[in-house]
Amino acid sequence: MTGLDTNILVRYLAQDDAEQTKKATRLIEALTPMQPGYIPLLVVAETVWVLESCYDTGRDRIAQVVETLLSIDSLVVEQSDTAWRALRRCKREGGDFVDALIASQAITSGCETVYTFDKSAAKRTGMTLLA
Repeated sequence: MTGLDTNILVRYLAQDDAEQTKKATRLIEALTPMQPGYIPLLVVAETVWVLESCYDTGRDRIAQVVETLLSIDSLVVEQSDTAWRALRRCKREGGDFVDALIASQAITSGCETVYTFDKSAAKRTGMTLLA
């Protein structure tokens, strides 16, 4: 398995730096189900954050990107079941993917409640607003 960092995924997805894009594309497209790329859950969250904050990527496109990363058989996403659960909730509730991922990961880890000050996250992800 080959680990992939956020900047590799972003270069591949954004295709905005000729030299780095070429290298990232060559690396990712050489991956196979027998020799897959490994994407830590933190890298998924960072990639989403970079796409939203630096590339002004909308929620629908973010959902497509995450779904694609989870579906490619030459990629292994850490805790993919947790990421799928967050993606489904995000699509259903219209919330932020990273907030949904935080809630899903906490619940998967055995938390009964996930507290937040973020009203939107509480409304859309099942977190509890700390008032």
